[in-house]
Order: sequence, then structure tokens, then C-alpha cells
Amino acid sequence: MPEIRLLSPRLANQIAAGEVVERPASVVKELVENALDAGADRVEVDIEQGGVKLIRVRDTGSGIAESDLPLALSRHATSKIVDLEDLEAVASLGFRGEALASISSVSRLSLTSRTEDTDAASRVEVEGRDMDARISPAAHPVGTTVEVRDLFFNTPARRKFLRTEKTEFGHIEECLRRQALARFETGFTLRHNQRAIQSLRPAMTPLDQERRIGALCGQQFIDNAVVIDAEASGLRLWGWVALPTFSRSQADLQYFFVNHRVIRDRLVAHAVRQAYRDVLYNNRHPAFVLYLELDPANVDVNVHPTKHEVRFRDGRLVHDFIFRTLHRALGEVKPQDHMHGAVAQSLSREAGYAGNDGVQPAPVAVSPYSAGAGGQAYGGQKPVAWEAQDQMAFYQSLNAGGGTAETTTPAPAAAVAEAPRDLAQPMPTPPQDSEAEPPLGYAIAQLHGIYILAQTRQGMIVVDMHAAHERITYERMKVALEAQDLKSQPLLVPVTLAVSQREASVAETHAEELQALGLQIERMGPETLVVRQIPALLRGADTEQLVRDVVSDLMEHGQSDRVKAVTNELLGTMACHGSVRANRQLTIPEMNTLLRDMEATERSGQCNHGRPTWTLVTLGELDKLFLRGR
Repeated sequence: MPEIRLLSPRLANQIAAGEVVERPASVVKELVENALDAGADRVEVDIEQGGVKLIRVRDTGSGIAESDLPLALSRHATSKIVDLEDLEAVASLGFRGEALASISSVSRLSLTSRTEDTDAASRVEVEGRDMDARISPAAHPVGTTVEVRDLFFNTPARRKFLRTEKTEFGHIEECLRRQALARFETGFTLRHNQRAIQSLRPAMTPLDQERRIGALCGQQFIDNAVVIDAEASGLRLWGWVALPTFSRSQADLQYFFVNHRVIRDRLVAHAVRQAYRDVLYNNRHPAFVLYLELDPANVDVNVHPTKHEVRFRDGRLVHDFIFRTLHRALGEVKPQDHMHGAVAQSLSREAGYAGNDGVQPAPVAVSPYSAGAGGQAYGGQKPVAWEAQDQMAFYQSLNAGGGTAETTTPAPAAAVAEAPRDLAQPMPTPPQDSEAEPPLGYAIAQLHGIYILAQTRQGMIVVDMHAAHERITYERMKVALEAQDLKSQPLLVPVTLAVSQREASVAETHAEELQALGLQIERMGPETLVVRQIPALLRGADTEQLVRDVVSDLMEHGQSDRVKAVTNELLGTMACHGSVRANRQLTIPEMNTLLRDMEATERSGQCNHGRPTWTLVTLGELDKLFLRGR
């Protein structure tokens, strides 16, 4: 082997730059984070040729003293941490002290700064093989300006991997968008080739914050978002989550911040997906801008060079808190809460604006997605207390009779006899006071045996009666099942699984939790598990695959909701078969009863398959259709 020798400072910094400086946007990120750590209330970013020719970041922060300027460009030099205790509770965005050194090793860098207690500013420049720092006097207000010119001029192999000017600037724009979403108290300006692209004033009030979100994420996102703000166990989660109807074809509108730091974390992503389960259509993605605040000592940000990943000290607590907060918030959404969003979307359509990404699964203008549960043909709906086994018996009778989701199936006589309300009673005259009008209005007709038409002061509501009743049925079945607890059933022939030692250890460690899920699993050897009991409701499921999936979840997330997911999938199928069918003629009172139940049911904006259950056609849209007022 060749002899061991120390790397030159320049080569060491260039190697570090390979981790820190991926493209011009990486430089912008590091410089803007330094500005924010310095307490800047204004950050201006000027870009030329996509950042390859020039990146200039000017801030109004505290500045750097002249004596510290040469050290600021040295590797592993920082003012943000001093000892190990600081590293274990990092409160700043940057802390490693290698960003400026890495950037200066692959560019021509100058830094001009002035502190509040000095009358003059100073500039430091670095160039040449030995990266010698030259200091000179300069004119500059309090704060700092960093100029990075000719990025990768001395590393052509890196430069050739850069994309087009438009692509690189797009990454810079996204980088600044994240910082602007993270720091409402700071104003941001972005210019490209001397042209103003973005100018954001500080947003100190909730209204100003919503305006900034609207400017950066689109006004339709705000019009279709639920405001979140919850605290528990030293954690606070706040921000905005979009209704399932505002789903995206890709995960391009998902921003999550931990103590003002934008992160991408698998634990967080899993918690959010779990909260949106059974309300998103097929492979759609939710949209959200969320902020998690916790003690810096309870999160490790020193996991990855780009600091995009973090590690929570109690990941399970964080996961449960995020999931339960979002799940509860989405479940509490009712049609009346989002009539404003429906009207706003309709108005934007009237103005000729496209949808959020042009690929909504259906031309829905409106409602929150929500899905419901539980019962049978609507004229004979059982009360919530109807036991789950009765629901299942009815489901089996449907199958025995060859019923399908799209055929007419009469309700059992016994079920009709126990209906919670007398649907044959005539509907009272709608009140004259418009403030007393129900959110979904009053039914006026049935269309093709499929849709309910309802009149409201905003316009016309169209309801897919099968999808709506499917959600109502589904939610009621879940409530009934939870009230009875999950019962286990011993297996006639225990199932033996060959697993890895780690999987066997995880199953053994979480034996009590698995038992609570209705699974009795014993470890019979270093790499052998035996399944003796499973939930009675899932006796027809693939036991081996179910257990493997549950153990995999426990290994990755410390918990599993796999049994609940499979159970809900079964209940969803039962609800689909047990709901009012297409071509079933409903009376006006029956239709109004369905509308009122939708208003009282969680997630009633969509069925459990994620399809929308209702939409609004505003009077303005109708007037436009018939050219009224022209």
C-alpha cells in the first residue's frame, strides 16, 4: 500500500463539498440557514445563470466580527456549539462548521460583514491552491453578504453533472420556498438574472401566514385545508393539512418541519399515510404543511450531512401523536365545515383556474373526503349499537342472495322494523331562516336511481347515495366492533413460521402487544414462531403473511396497525355490500335522512374507497352555464 499522508486542506474541503454541495441549491440552503441562525429578519437571494455564475445571499443578521472572518471560512469552525451538551440539544439550523469551507473550496467566495458595535465592515476572500484568506475594508450595513461565483470552476467533473439553468433554478426556488415556510417572521426576496421572482414580507399574524402559504403552495391548498394545533406530552403539532379531495398525483406538496428544520422522515411519512388511510383514492398523495415542536434534546439532528433526516429519542411517542392528531382532525371534518372551501373551489373554476395538479380522480369541486360505515339498505338502517356479528350475518345473507354493490337488494324485514327513525313521516317544511339551513340543504329529487339532488343557498348539491351510505355504514360498523373489543379464535392447526433471529426476538419482546391485537404468537426456537390464535374476524385471512407484516411493522416503527387495517378492509367490503344500492328508489324523507346522517358522520366526504360522496354546483356556475347576466 502507498504510505499514509495527511490530505491537503483544499482536498479535504473538496471531499467534504461532495457531501454538502450537491448543486447550486445546496449552497443557497447553507447560506440562508446561516442567515437565519444569525437572527436575520430579511434575507435577499440573487441568482445568475441558475446559480452557476453567481449566488449572492444578503441578510440583516448580527454579522461577523473582523477578527472572526478568516476563521469563518475554516473547516469545523462554528459559533453554534461548544461542547457535547450543545450537540445533544442543537437549536440552530447549522452547527458543523464546514459549509463555508466546503463551498469556498469549489468556487470563488467572498464574505462581507459588519456587526452592530462597529462603524465599518470587512471583507474576506478566498482563492488559490492554499485557500489563503485575504481581509480588506468594505462598506456594508449591519449584517452579512456572501457571494459565491463560478461554482465548480475547479472541479469540472462535478460541473458537468449539473442540469439546465431552468432546472437548477427550480431547485433553488424550492429550497427558498421551504425556508420561507419554516420562518414566517422573516422576509425573503428571490431574484434570477436581475428579475424579481419572489418577494415575501414577514408574516406575523395568522392571516399573513395563510397568505404566505397561499402564495407558496397555492390558494386552493388553503381553501381546502384543515388547521391543526395540538399539544401533548411535550409535543406540539400545528399547521395545515389538505382535505382528501385535494389529493395529489405525486408527493410534491408535503412539507414537514421539526423545530423550524425541514425534514424527510420515514416515521413521519408513515404516521401521515396512516392518518389518511381509507380516505384517499387509489395511489393519491396527501398535501400538508406541518410543524412539530419539541425539546431539542429529544431529537438528534446530527444524522446526515445535509441534515434532512432526524432521529427522535421516542419515535413511537412522536408517531402516535402525529397519527392521532391528524386522524382526529380529519375525522371531525363535516360537510358544514367545508362549504366555504367548496364555494372557493367553484369560484376558482368559474375564473378559469385549473385544479391543483390537473389530475383529480373526478371533477369534484368540493367536499372533504370522508368515508362511513355500517348497516344495510338505507330504509332499514340499524342503530349504532347493532352488534358486529349481526352486521356480518346480514353481509353473509347478501352474499347468499347473490347481492352486489350495484344491484337492488331489499332490506331485511327485521332490520326495517328496528329502524332508528320513521322514514315514512313527511319531511317538515324547510325553515325560512336561511341560517338554520342544513349544510347539505334539502333533497328535491333522485336522479337515475343513483344521485340525490339537494337544494342549498349556495346552489345545488349532488350526492352519490351508495358512496355516502357506504361511509355511514362503515363508520357505524367500526364503532360497533370497537365497543365489543377484538375477539380471538384459536387455530385448529397452529401455523409455524421460519423467520430471522431478529424477527423472532421482536415478536417475543412485543408478545403482550400482539396479544392485544388478537394474535397469540410463541417463540419456539431461535428462528421459529408459532401462531396459536388470530382475530376471529380474520379467520379467512392469510395468517402467515399477516404475522410477517405485523412483525415487519414492529421492527420498523415500533408498532403495527396491520390487524386494524385488514379488519377495516373487511368492514369496508361489508359496508359496500350492505349499503343502499343503485336504482333503489328513495322517498324525499329517506333522502333527507341520508343527508342529515352524512352531516353527522366522520369522513362523510368520501366512501371508504376514497371516492367523493358529494359535490357542489354553485349558482354562479349555473348562471355561467346559461349565460345569465350577460
